[in-house]
Amino acid sequence: MIRFILVRFAGMILVVFIVSVLTFGIFQLAPLLSHTSPVYYYTGKVPYPPGSPQLQALIHRFGFDQPIPVQYWQFLTGIFGKTITDGTSAPVQCPFPCFGYSFRQNDLVSTLIGNAWPVTLSLCIGAAILWLVGGVLVGTFSGLKPGSFVDRAGMTGALAAVSLPIFFTGPVLLLLFVYTLGWLPGTGYVPLTTDPLGWFESMLLPWVSLAFIFAALYARLTRSNMIETMGEDYIRTARAKGLDRRTIVVKHGLRAALTPIVTIFGIDFGTLIGSTVITESVFNLRGLGYLSIQSVRQQDLPVILGVTIVAAVALVIANFIVDVLYAVIDPRVTV
Repeated sequence: MIRFILVRFAGMILVVFIVSVLTFGIFQLAPLLSHTSPVYYYTGKVPYPPGSPQLQALIHRFGFDQPIPVQYWQFLTGIFGKTITDGTSAPVQCPFPCFGYSFRQNDLVSTLIGNAWPVTLSLCIGAAILWLVGGVLVGTFSGLKPGSFVDRAGMTGALAAVSLPIFFTGPVLLLLFVYTLGWLPGTGYVPLTTDPLGWFESMLLPWVSLAFIFAALYARLTRSNMIETMGEDYIRTARAKGLDRRTIVVKHGLRAALTPIVTIFGIDFGTLIGSTVITESVFNLRGLGYLSIQSVRQQDLPVILGVTIVAAVALVIANFIVDVLYAVIDPRVTV
Protein backbone atom coordinates (compact mmCIF):
# COMPACT_ATOMS: atom_id res chain seq x y z
CA MET A 1 0.00 0.00 0.00
CA ILE A 2 2.85 2.41 0.85
CA ARG A 3 4.56 1.67 -2.45
CA PHE A 4 1.26 2.27 -4.25
CA ILE A 5 0.88 5.69 -2.58
CA LEU A 6 4.50 6.69 -3.29
CA VAL A 7 4.20 5.79 -6.96
CA ARG A 8 0.95 7.75 -7.29
CA PHE A 9 2.48 10.71 -5.45
CA ALA A 10 5.48 10.74 -7.78
CA GLY A 11 3.12 10.64 -10.74
CA MET A 12 1.18 13.56 -9.26
CA ILE A 13 4.35 15.66 -8.98
CA LEU A 14 5.27 14.85 -12.58
CA VAL A 15 1.83 15.79 -13.86
CA VAL A 16 1.88 19.10 -11.97
CA PHE A 17 5.29 19.89 -13.47
CA ILE A 18 4.10 19.09 -17.01
CA VAL A 19 0.93 21.13 -16.55
CA SER A 20 2.90 24.13 -15.28
CA VAL A 21 5.30 23.94 -18.24
CA LEU A 22 2.50 23.65 -20.81
CA THR A 23 0.40 26.36 -19.17
CA PHE A 24 3.32 28.77 -18.95
CA GLY A 25 4.36 28.03 -22.53
CA ILE A 26 0.86 28.53 -23.95
CA PHE A 27 0.40 31.87 -22.23
CA GLN A 28 3.79 33.03 -23.46
CA LEU A 29 2.44 32.70 -27.02
CA ALA A 30 -0.19 35.42 -26.52
CA PRO A 31 2.16 38.39 -26.97
CA LEU A 32 3.85 36.71 -29.93
CA LEU A 33 0.58 35.98 -31.76
CA SER A 34 -0.89 39.45 -31.15
CA HIS A 35 2.36 41.28 -31.93
CA THR A 36 1.94 43.20 -28.69
CA SER A 37 4.57 43.92 -26.09
CA PRO A 38 4.41 41.24 -23.38
CA VAL A 39 4.49 44.06 -20.84
CA TYR A 40 0.88 44.91 -21.77
CA TYR A 41 -0.46 41.48 -20.78
CA TYR A 42 1.17 41.74 -17.36
CA THR A 43 0.62 45.41 -16.56
CA GLY A 44 -2.41 46.34 -18.67
CA LYS A 45 -0.53 49.25 -20.21
CA VAL A 46 2.60 50.12 -22.13
CA PRO A 47 3.86 53.12 -20.15
CA TYR A 48 6.60 53.98 -22.62
CA PRO A 49 6.70 54.40 -26.43
CA PRO A 50 7.55 51.25 -28.45
CA GLY A 51 11.27 50.84 -28.94
CA SER A 52 12.15 53.37 -26.25
CA PRO A 53 15.03 52.62 -23.85
CA GLN A 54 12.58 52.83 -20.92
CA LEU A 55 10.35 50.12 -22.43
CA GLN A 56 13.35 47.90 -23.14
CA ALA A 57 14.48 48.36 -19.54
CA LEU A 58 11.00 47.38 -18.33
CA ILE A 59 11.01 44.29 -20.56
CA HIS A 60 14.37 43.38 -19.10
CA ARG A 61 13.08 43.94 -15.55
CA PHE A 62 10.25 41.45 -16.18
CA GLY A 63 12.67 39.06 -17.87
CA PHE A 64 10.81 38.99 -21.20
CA ASP A 65 14.07 39.34 -23.11
CA GLN A 66 15.26 36.00 -21.75
CA PRO A 67 14.72 32.61 -23.47
CA ILE A 68 11.46 30.86 -22.61
CA PRO A 69 13.15 28.17 -20.43
CA VAL A 70 14.86 30.90 -18.41
CA GLN A 71 11.57 32.76 -18.02
CA TYR A 72 9.89 29.57 -16.81
CA TRP A 73 12.64 28.96 -14.28
CA GLN A 74 12.26 32.53 -13.02
CA PHE A 75 8.51 31.99 -12.72
CA LEU A 76 9.05 28.72 -10.87
CA THR A 77 11.55 30.12 -8.41
CA GLY A 78 9.51 33.31 -8.08
CA ILE A 79 6.69 31.31 -6.49
CA PHE A 80 8.80 31.29 -3.31
CA GLY A 81 8.76 35.09 -3.23
CA LYS A 82 9.97 38.06 -5.25
CA THR A 83 9.72 41.82 -5.68
CA ILE A 84 7.48 43.11 -8.49
CA THR A 85 7.28 46.57 -10.09
CA ASP A 86 6.10 47.96 -13.41
CA GLY A 87 8.61 50.81 -13.31
CA THR A 88 5.98 53.48 -12.60
CA SER A 89 4.87 52.46 -9.10
CA ALA A 90 6.44 51.42 -5.84
CA PRO A 91 7.85 47.87 -5.69
CA VAL A 92 5.50 45.22 -4.30
CA GLN A 93 6.72 42.37 -2.13
CA CYS A 94 5.12 39.09 -3.23
CA PRO A 95 5.58 36.36 -0.58
CA PHE A 96 5.11 32.61 -1.03
CA PRO A 97 3.05 31.43 -2.85
CA CYS A 98 3.68 34.15 -5.41
CA PHE A 99 1.86 33.85 -8.75
CA GLY A 100 2.54 37.44 -9.69
CA TYR A 101 0.81 40.79 -9.32
CA SER A 102 -2.32 42.04 -11.08
CA PHE A 103 -1.70 45.65 -12.06
CA ARG A 104 -5.25 45.83 -13.43
CA GLN A 105 -6.80 44.90 -10.06
CA ASN A 106 -3.94 46.33 -7.97
CA ASP A 107 -3.50 43.24 -5.85
CA LEU A 108 -1.39 40.11 -5.56
CA VAL A 109 -2.66 37.16 -7.60
CA SER A 110 -2.32 34.93 -4.54
CA THR A 111 -4.53 37.34 -2.57
CA LEU A 112 -7.18 37.39 -5.30
CA ILE A 113 -7.17 33.58 -5.47
CA GLY A 114 -7.17 33.35 -1.68
CA ASN A 115 -10.27 35.56 -1.46
CA ALA A 116 -12.10 33.57 -4.14
CA TRP A 117 -11.00 30.12 -2.99
CA PRO A 118 -13.34 29.75 0.05
CA VAL A 119 -16.35 30.59 -2.12
CA THR A 120 -15.58 27.99 -4.78
CA LEU A 121 -14.52 25.37 -2.24
CA SER A 122 -17.74 25.85 -0.25
CA LEU A 123 -19.76 25.53 -3.44
CA CYS A 124 -17.94 22.43 -4.67
CA ILE A 125 -17.89 20.51 -1.38
CA GLY A 126 -21.57 21.10 -0.59
CA ALA A 127 -22.74 20.26 -4.10
CA ALA A 128 -20.49 17.18 -4.23
CA ILE A 129 -21.96 15.79 -1.00
CA LEU A 130 -25.50 16.33 -2.30
CA TRP A 131 -24.98 14.77 -5.71
CA LEU A 132 -22.92 11.86 -4.38
CA VAL A 133 -25.32 10.88 -1.59
CA GLY A 134 -28.47 11.58 -3.60
CA GLY A 135 -27.26 9.96 -6.80
CA VAL A 136 -25.94 6.81 -5.10
CA LEU A 137 -29.11 6.35 -3.03
CA VAL A 138 -31.43 6.75 -6.01
CA GLY A 139 -29.25 4.55 -8.19
CA THR A 140 -29.00 1.85 -5.51
CA PHE A 141 -32.75 1.59 -4.93
CA SER A 142 -33.36 1.62 -8.69
CA GLY A 143 -30.73 -1.04 -9.29
CA LEU A 144 -32.14 -3.34 -6.61
CA LYS A 145 -35.60 -3.25 -8.16
CA PRO A 146 -35.18 -2.74 -11.91
CA GLY A 147 -38.39 -2.15 -13.78
CA SER A 148 -40.34 -1.27 -10.62
CA PHE A 149 -42.15 1.98 -9.89
CA VAL A 150 -39.19 3.14 -7.76
CA ASP A 151 -36.82 2.46 -10.65
CA ARG A 152 -38.96 4.26 -13.22
CA ALA A 153 -39.60 7.24 -10.95
CA GLY A 154 -35.91 7.56 -10.07
CA MET A 155 -34.69 7.35 -13.66
CA THR A 156 -37.40 9.72 -14.88
CA GLY A 157 -36.32 12.23 -12.25
CA ALA A 158 -32.68 11.71 -13.22
CA LEU A 159 -33.49 12.29 -16.89
CA ALA A 160 -35.40 15.47 -16.03
CA ALA A 161 -32.58 16.75 -13.80
CA VAL A 162 -29.84 16.14 -16.35
CA SER A 163 -31.90 17.90 -19.02
CA LEU A 164 -32.19 21.15 -17.03
CA PRO A 165 -29.16 23.48 -17.30
CA ILE A 166 -27.97 25.46 -14.30
CA PHE A 167 -28.89 28.79 -15.87
CA PHE A 168 -32.51 27.55 -15.84
CA THR A 169 -32.74 25.78 -12.47
CA GLY A 170 -30.84 28.55 -10.68
CA PRO A 171 -33.22 31.42 -11.54
CA VAL A 172 -36.25 29.16 -10.96
CA LEU A 173 -35.05 28.27 -7.46
CA LEU A 174 -34.33 31.93 -6.74
CA LEU A 175 -37.77 32.96 -7.95
CA LEU A 176 -39.48 30.31 -5.83
CA PHE A 177 -37.56 30.26 -2.54
CA VAL A 178 -36.17 33.82 -2.39
CA TYR A 179 -38.48 36.19 -4.22
CA THR A 180 -41.84 34.37 -3.85
CA LEU A 181 -41.74 32.44 -0.58
CA GLY A 182 -38.99 34.48 1.07
CA TRP A 183 -37.58 31.44 2.86
CA LEU A 184 -33.98 32.23 1.97
CA PRO A 185 -31.93 35.45 1.68
CA GLY A 186 -30.85 36.91 -1.62
CA THR A 187 -27.77 36.09 -3.65
CA GLY A 188 -24.23 36.61 -2.46
CA TYR A 189 -21.71 34.83 -0.27
CA VAL A 190 -21.63 34.94 3.52
CA PRO A 191 -18.32 33.75 5.03
CA LEU A 192 -18.56 30.62 7.16
CA THR A 193 -16.41 32.12 9.91
CA THR A 194 -18.64 35.21 10.15
CA ASP A 195 -22.09 33.64 10.15
CA PRO A 196 -22.37 29.82 9.82
CA LEU A 197 -26.16 29.88 9.45
CA GLY A 198 -26.00 32.69 6.91
CA TRP A 199 -23.30 30.79 5.04
CA PHE A 200 -25.52 27.69 4.86
CA GLU A 201 -28.53 29.69 3.70
CA SER A 202 -26.53 31.54 1.05
CA MET A 203 -25.05 28.31 -0.34
CA LEU A 204 -28.11 26.03 -0.20
CA LEU A 205 -29.64 26.99 -3.56
CA PRO A 206 -26.27 27.01 -5.40
CA TRP A 207 -25.59 23.52 -3.98
CA VAL A 208 -28.93 22.19 -5.18
CA SER A 209 -28.62 23.79 -8.63
CA LEU A 210 -25.12 22.45 -9.19
CA ALA A 211 -25.90 19.01 -7.76
CA PHE A 212 -28.91 18.39 -10.03
CA ILE A 213 -26.96 17.46 -13.15
CA PHE A 214 -24.27 15.42 -11.41
CA ALA A 215 -26.75 13.55 -9.19
CA ALA A 216 -28.64 12.41 -12.27
CA LEU A 217 -25.49 11.02 -13.88
CA TYR A 218 -24.40 9.27 -10.68
CA ALA A 219 -27.86 7.76 -10.21
CA ARG A 220 -27.84 6.23 -13.68
CA LEU A 221 -24.28 4.94 -13.31
CA THR A 222 -24.94 3.48 -9.86
CA ARG A 223 -28.09 1.78 -11.13
CA SER A 224 -26.29 0.06 -14.00
CA ASN A 225 -23.42 -0.99 -11.72
CA MET A 226 -25.80 -2.39 -9.10
CA ILE A 227 -27.77 -4.38 -11.66
CA GLU A 228 -24.55 -5.88 -13.02
CA THR A 229 -23.03 -6.52 -9.58
CA MET A 230 -26.12 -8.14 -8.07
CA GLY A 231 -26.07 -10.71 -10.87
CA GLU A 232 -22.50 -11.86 -10.17
CA ASP A 233 -21.70 -15.38 -8.97
CA TYR A 234 -20.29 -14.26 -5.62
CA ILE A 235 -23.58 -12.48 -4.83
CA ARG A 236 -25.49 -15.71 -5.48
CA THR A 237 -22.99 -17.55 -3.31
CA ALA A 238 -23.53 -15.06 -0.49
CA ARG A 239 -27.27 -15.60 -0.74
CA ALA A 240 -26.80 -19.35 -0.70
CA LYS A 241 -24.78 -19.04 2.51
CA GLY A 242 -27.74 -17.37 4.16
CA LEU A 243 -26.31 -13.86 4.57
CA ASP A 244 -28.93 -11.22 5.28
CA ARG A 245 -29.95 -8.87 2.49
CA ARG A 246 -28.40 -5.80 4.08
CA THR A 247 -24.96 -7.41 4.27
CA ILE A 248 -25.21 -8.64 0.69
CA VAL A 249 -26.26 -5.25 -0.66
CA VAL A 250 -23.99 -2.98 1.38
CA LYS A 251 -20.86 -5.06 1.96
CA HIS A 252 -20.73 -6.99 -1.30
CA GLY A 253 -22.93 -5.32 -3.90
CA LEU A 254 -22.61 -1.61 -3.17
CA ARG A 255 -18.90 -1.77 -2.39
CA ALA A 256 -18.14 -3.27 -5.80
CA ALA A 257 -20.53 -0.90 -7.55
CA LEU A 258 -18.91 2.16 -5.96
CA THR A 259 -15.46 1.52 -7.41
CA PRO A 260 -16.08 3.31 -10.74
CA ILE A 261 -18.16 5.93 -8.90
CA VAL A 262 -15.14 6.91 -6.81
CA THR A 263 -13.06 7.25 -9.96
CA ILE A 264 -15.36 9.66 -11.76
CA PHE A 265 -16.12 11.53 -8.53
CA GLY A 266 -12.48 12.58 -8.18
CA ILE A 267 -12.37 13.77 -11.78
CA ASP A 268 -15.71 15.61 -11.51
CA PHE A 269 -14.82 17.29 -8.23
CA GLY A 270 -11.36 18.35 -9.40
CA THR A 271 -12.72 19.67 -12.68
CA LEU A 272 -15.55 21.47 -10.92
CA ILE A 273 -13.16 23.72 -8.98
CA GLY A 274 -12.26 25.61 -12.13
CA SER A 275 -15.63 25.41 -13.92
CA THR A 276 -18.29 26.91 -11.65
CA VAL A 277 -18.65 30.03 -13.78
CA ILE A 278 -22.38 29.76 -14.53
CA THR A 279 -23.41 28.90 -10.97
CA GLU A 280 -21.32 31.71 -9.51
CA SER A 281 -22.76 34.16 -12.03
CA VAL A 282 -26.37 33.20 -11.33
CA PHE A 283 -26.00 33.43 -7.55
CA ASN A 284 -23.52 36.35 -7.49
CA LEU A 285 -20.74 34.33 -5.89
CA ARG A 286 -17.26 35.83 -6.31
CA GLY A 287 -15.33 32.57 -6.58
CA LEU A 288 -12.63 31.28 -8.92
CA GLY A 289 -15.08 31.07 -11.81
CA TYR A 290 -16.01 34.72 -11.49
CA LEU A 291 -12.34 35.66 -11.09
CA SER A 292 -11.45 33.70 -14.23
CA ILE A 293 -14.09 35.39 -16.39
CA GLN A 294 -13.17 38.82 -15.06
CA SER A 295 -9.48 38.20 -15.79
CA VAL A 296 -10.17 36.94 -19.32
CA ARG A 297 -12.24 40.03 -20.11
CA GLN A 298 -9.46 42.28 -18.82
CA GLN A 299 -6.71 40.19 -20.44
CA ASP A 300 -5.12 39.94 -17.01
CA LEU A 301 -2.53 37.30 -17.81
CA PRO A 302 -0.97 36.81 -14.33
CA VAL A 303 -4.38 36.05 -12.79
CA ILE A 304 -5.36 33.71 -15.62
CA LEU A 305 -2.07 31.87 -15.28
CA GLY A 306 -2.41 31.60 -11.49
CA VAL A 307 -6.02 30.35 -11.56
CA THR A 308 -5.20 27.81 -14.28
CA ILE A 309 -2.31 26.34 -12.31
CA VAL A 310 -4.31 26.25 -9.06
CA ALA A 311 -7.23 24.50 -10.79
CA ALA A 312 -4.84 21.98 -12.38
CA VAL A 313 -3.17 21.25 -9.05
CA ALA A 314 -6.59 20.78 -7.42
CA LEU A 315 -7.57 18.29 -10.11
CA VAL A 316 -4.33 16.34 -9.70
CA ILE A 317 -4.69 16.23 -5.91
CA ALA A 318 -8.29 15.06 -6.21
CA ASN A 319 -7.23 12.24 -8.51
CA PHE A 320 -4.41 11.27 -6.14
CA ILE A 321 -6.92 10.97 -3.28
CA VAL A 322 -9.20 8.92 -5.52
CA ASP A 323 -6.37 6.53 -6.38
CA VAL A 324 -5.75 5.93 -2.68
CA LEU A 325 -9.46 5.44 -1.96
CA TYR A 326 -9.68 3.14 -4.96
CA ALA A 327 -7.06 0.87 -3.41
CA VAL A 328 -8.89 0.94 -0.07
CA ILE A 329 -12.25 0.03 -1.59
CA ASP A 330 -10.86 -2.62 -3.91
CA PRO A 331 -7.89 -4.50 -2.36
CA ARG A 332 -7.22 -6.15 -5.71
CA VAL A 333 -5.77 -2.87 -6.98
CA THR A 334 -1.97 -2.99 -7.23
CA VAL A 335 0.70 -0.69 -8.56
